[in-house]
Amino acid sequence: MRRNLSTSLKHRRASPMARHDRLPRELRLWLAQAALPWSAQSALKLWQRALREARGDTRAAQAILSRIEARLIARDAAQVWGAGHPAALSA
Repeated sequence: MRRNLSTSLKHRRASPMARHDRLPRELRLWLAQAALPWSAQSALKLWQRALREARGDTRAAQAILSRIEARLIARDAAQVWGAGHPAALSA
């Protein structure tokens, strides 16, 4: 069977699960309970920033990620679920 090779899409060099499996253990534990569907790449980028901010403290870095996620949910909650949703930002 011939494959369609005329595409503008980028080829993935590694599978998404392989990328996830290479993430630090503490980040994978946080992702397991996350409310949003984080990509391995974006989660790792935020994790590295959170670790720098937390001076290497992994629990503090997990807390930072939770605050970031809560902010993202609050930002979109009013539009997605309505202004009365408990997670919606107060105007």
